[in-house]
Amino acid sequence: MKARVKWVEDRTFVGESGSGHKIVLGTTSGPEGRTPGPSPMELVLIGTGGCSAYDVVHILEKGREDVEDCVVELDADRAEQEPKVFTRIHMHFIVKGRNLSPAKVERAVNLSIEKYCSASAMMAKTATLTHDFEVVDTATES
Repeated sequence: MKARVKWVEDRTFVGESGSGHKIVLGTTSGPEGRTPGPSPMELVLIGTGGCSAYDVVHILEKGREDVEDCVVELDADRAEQEPKVFTRIHMHFIVKGRNLSPAKVERAVNLSIEKYCSASAMMAKTATLTHDFEVVDTATES
C-alpha cells in the first residue's frame, strides 16, 4: 500500500492514496473559522470506524441478513501529552434492515472489532475500545 501527502500552505496538506483518491487535510482555520479538511487524527478515527463498519456490513450480508444501513458513531479521547495517541474509543453501531437478528448484529460487531478490523487492532494498542449497537427494524417502521 502506498500514499503520498503534499504540503499546500500553512497547515493544509493534500493526501493521495495509492489508488488515486485525494483528500484535503488541515488544522489551520480559514477566514470563516473552518479548517480545509479533517485533521490527520480525525482521519485516523474515521478510518477506524470505516474499517469496522465495512466488516459489519460484509459479515451480515454473508449471513444473508437484509441489512440496509450501517452507521458507526465514534467518541474518543486523546492523551494530553505528546504523542497525543487515542486513549479511549467508543463505537456505537446503528444497523438498519428488515427483520435483522440482534444476535447476528452483535456477532458481526464483535467479530469486526475483535478479529477482522485492522484499524481497531492498532487502536487497541493505546486505547481502550468499547462498543455497543442498536438494531432498527425497517420492516416495522411506518
